[in-house]
Amino acid sequence: MTDVSQPIRRFFRNEQFRMVLIATFIGLVAGGANIIFRMVVELVHRQIFVRGHELLAIGQGGWHLLLLPLIPMAGMVLLIPLSLLYPGEVNGYGFTKFLRQVNLEGGIIRFRTVVLKILSCSLTLGTGGSAGVEGPIAQVGGALGSTLGQFFRVSGVRMKVYIAAGCAAGIAAMFNAPIAGVFFAAEIVLLGTYEIGSFAALVIASAMATVVSRAYYGVAPAFPVPPYQLVNPLVEVPLYSVLGVIMGLIAVFHIKVFYTVRDRFAAFTLHPQLKPIFGALLIGIIGIAFPQVMGDGYDYLTAVLDGHGLVLIMAVLIFLKIIATAITLGSGGAGGVFAPALFIGGMVGGTFGGLVHLWLPGHTANPGAYAAVGIGAFLAAATHAPLTAIFLLFEMTGNYRIIVPIMLSSIIGTMVAARLNHDSIDTVDFSREGIDIHEGRETAVMRSIKVGSLITEDVDFISEEANVDQLLTIFSMAQSGFYFPVVDATGRMTGVVSLQDVKSILHDEELRLSATVGNICARKVVVLTPDETLYDAMRIFDSMGIEEIPVVESPDNRWVVGMLKRRDAIAAYNREIVRRGICEIQGTCNIED
Repeated sequence: MTDVSQPIRRFFRNEQFRMVLIATFIGLVAGGANIIFRMVVELVHRQIFVRGHELLAIGQGGWHLLLLPLIPMAGMVLLIPLSLLYPGEVNGYGFTKFLRQVNLEGGIIRFRTVVLKILSCSLTLGTGGSAGVEGPIAQVGGALGSTLGQFFRVSGVRMKVYIAAGCAAGIAAMFNAPIAGVFFAAEIVLLGTYEIGSFAALVIASAMATVVSRAYYGVAPAFPVPPYQLVNPLVEVPLYSVLGVIMGLIAVFHIKVFYTVRDRFAAFTLHPQLKPIFGALLIGIIGIAFPQVMGDGYDYLTAVLDGHGLVLIMAVLIFLKIIATAITLGSGGAGGVFAPALFIGGMVGGTFGGLVHLWLPGHTANPGAYAAVGIGAFLAAATHAPLTAIFLLFEMTGNYRIIVPIMLSSIIGTMVAARLNHDSIDTVDFSREGIDIHEGRETAVMRSIKVGSLITEDVDFISEEANVDQLLTIFSMAQSGFYFPVVDATGRMTGVVSLQDVKSILHDEELRLSATVGNICARKVVVLTPDETLYDAMRIFDSMGIEEIPVVESPDNRWVVGMLKRRDAIAAYNREIVRRGICEIQGTCNIED
């Protein structure tokens, strides 16, 4: 009789089947984590923000309004114990660090990230800080995926897949938008580099998280968007194109302000634990006149989507929300920039829609339609992730007729923003460090190694006035290498001579005796400086096919400090890869690694 158990056992040992099971579990757990996250945010909001309003009688107006800043400040005071216990893991905008862990450090994320993100973001957002939970819920899902990956001891590639699946699940559950969750993970977390197998894991996790979310909250999206359609395509399509351009410009402005404010707070001579409290004070002061900037602002955004926003108020809120978000996260509050981006985009779109509807009332849709498109267009421009924004808006509206303006504005906004600023809001820190995160982990490793740490300092120099016989003597005595820097009377390098240069005149005895090294050396020499990276060196080695490169103090001051050999560069790269692999296994990698 045939043993049917063998095929069954092989099936369950199949790697793809195991990945499907793990992705399913990640989706279910991330969906549950989303429910807990939202409950904690609501609990903090109700117990501190709402009850704080009641206790301080802020609703009565008058001088009581001046007490409003005490509420967000209280949230930041409660954040102090967490930031002291886990320095570097609580304060500020943490999604950039998360991308570093996923794409450059092997994806080793501790489980405590789940708890820390939920608590810290709830204290910030629930007490009125201008931030969002969407980025943090992606990190929570990613941390769950990483925890499972570590438990099953999967490879680095598979670890990234599970982390991305967790991120997709978190976003899908938060917005009730499974397709948007998939593209968020693919575009932003995996940087657009994924295979069909990994894409399947994202889809499964996202779908399962959505099932959990809908079972608890129902089928309603994060905020309802009324149905809209193009009233006059000949008029509105050009208008939506203009809106895309405006979105790209404001997105670049948003990114510049965000990092400028963060840098100012970093340089501010105030105790680190007091900076978030000071930032909360500023948010409270802004909130006295414009309470819409506090929290995620979804209540007012919903009103704008219904067409009830006032143009002047919306226009002011664009810039106030940009400033408030920068202050909250730049000072050390915890949270993400996803929700603020949706709010800013809605205000820009609502302002634009209100103006064009005033000028062309019979040919344009309600201002709420432009606000809805603005949500997606600004999100796309700020994150350089147009597919995420397009599908998010499509799933929220459920309206195919508005998909064309969403696509048009999102793509144009992304193109304008990318043209003016290479970095999205998530990649600025990488560019400041000379890392192009889109190039992958291997390139990042090479960029992290400085040439100055690899050079051979024991270098044989030869004067350009020396004759060839003297050069042959140096060649015969050399311990290693057949490239020698040629220097002038002042000691500065004027060229490089190699054995190949000598071979060309060995057959001519008269020329060999009369020629100097300066006559035969190569004058056009590529050099490196100690501050350049291994990545720069390997590009030269590969493009020119040489084995050694002179390293000088600076391009203008060619004092030779050493020689970099190809074999030393490759050995250093291999050592660093091994070191990082060991620290990933041991769980000791950190942001400096």
